[in-house]
Formats: sequence, C-alpha cells, structure tokens
Amino acid sequence: MANSQKVPSLENALDDIQSNLGRIKSEIAIICGSGWGGLSEIFTNQKKLDYSSIRGMSRPTVDGHQGILNLCELNDKHIILFQGRRHFYEGEGWGPIAFPIHLIHALGIKTIFLTNAAGGINESYKVGDLMIINDHLNFMGGNPLVGPVPNSEMPRFPDQSKVYDPKLIKEAHKAAKENNIQVKEGVYVALSGPAFETPSEIKAFRTLGADVVGMSTVPEAMLANSYGIKTFALSCISNMASGISKEKLSHQDVQEASNLALPKMQKLILSILRNIL
Repeated sequence: MANSQKVPSLENALDDIQSNLGRIKSEIAIICGSGWGGLSEIFTNQKKLDYSSIRGMSRPTVDGHQGILNLCELNDKHIILFQGRRHFYEGEGWGPIAFPIHLIHALGIKTIFLTNAAGGINESYKVGDLMIINDHLNFMGGNPLVGPVPNSEMPRFPDQSKVYDPKLIKEAHKAAKENNIQVKEGVYVALSGPAFETPSEIKAFRTLGADVVGMSTVPEAMLANSYGIKTFALSCISNMASGISKEKLSHQDVQEASNLALPKMQKLILSILRNIL
C-alpha cells in the first residue's frame, strides 16, 4: 500500500522475545490495567521478560504497572500477558500505546483481553463491581489511527460497529454465571487524563450514555479491531466518579480498590479462558 509504513523495531522486538522466551504459539494476549497485574498469579509455567529487554517497548511510568511480559500456559496453550501499559498522558504520543498491539498481531495472536480500572458513572454501580465493555466513547482528543497506515492488513477507514466481540461478551456472562459473579455491561468513555474529571464533565458523559470513565483501553481496542483481532474488555470499578463520590479521588484509592477485587477478577478471567481455549 502506498500509505503503509513499517512499525519501528517490530522485527527486533520479535527477536528479543523469541530469543529469551522461545518460540511462542499464543492464541490470546492480555493487557493488564491498574490493579490487574495480579492476573499473572492464575497461570503456571511462566517465563518473564522485562519490557526494557524488548526493543521498541518501554516501561510504564505509573505505579501499579510493572512493565513485565509474561509467557504463561493454560490448557497446554500459550498466553501472552502484559503486566502494565503505557498511557497517552505520559506524554510520548500514541507510539508506546500502539506498539504492543502491533507486536501482538505480528505474533499471530487472534484474541486480546483488555483490562482497566475505571470510575463509575452509572449510579447503580458500586466500587468493586466488574463491567464488561460493549462499546466506547473516545474523548481522548486524538486517535491512534491518525497518520500513515502502519500495516497493509489494516484498512484506512476501519468499521467500528462491533469493536468488542459479541461472542466473547456472551462467554464472559456465561463464566460469571457459572462462578456466581455479578457483572455489569456498559459503555466506557476514555479521556486523556491525567487529571480526574470534573462533576460537570461526568454529568455530560452520563447524558451521552457512558457508564464508566477511564484513561486507557480505547486506543488499544481501536487498533486491535483494525487488525481483525477479537477484542474483549473488562473494567473494575475502582471509585465512583467526581460528583457522585463525596471523597477526593486519588490513584492510590484506585489501586487499593482493584487489589480488593482481584480474587474476583482472577476467577472470572480464568473461567473465561478455560471455556474458550
């Protein structure tokens, strides 16, 4: 394609991963958001590689994002788990956010799970709830697809009618029921951050149909969808949003709430994976 360009360092990154972790035959990748790094505990036979050892990858600068790539096994299948992600508010553009998705595609992975901690806008939600994302609103002030098309397999104008795979959403509800875990389903609105939102902004987003708010996930989902990678996304409600919560918001509270909900998060993800692998 005339408007296609090669993603910098992708071949080098593949070499670094395979030379350290061996040949990877993975079907699923997981990207862990704030408080979700403990998902690695549900897997056996792990091999770990620091992001700094992978050319093209860079370590997150936010507490709760370890910056470690895990090669895990479940049902004799490989799963790639990214402990930590980069965010747009870190000030380095879309490249560090997009690179793991390009890498996942290059590894031949067909399914991705995205996780995050989010603020509750829907007043029927409470801290510790899990919400399956079925759609999103992009209010990040930009779009990771802007610019030259990085891969010939990506369309210039990708359809976004079903960014989040309906079959995986159905499997998540099935797994939740099997494990007696209550889950919500709704719309995630993404902002650039790093400041938390104002009460007026939250009121506006509620009017627009958002159920939770956060600062991640949407760019990765858009890129994965453009590659044809089946995408599933799950939020942990780590706080109620500004104007709903009477307390000041802090990242520490977000992490603590996610840590408390971690056993439920682990149980649900493990059950979904066992059902689909």
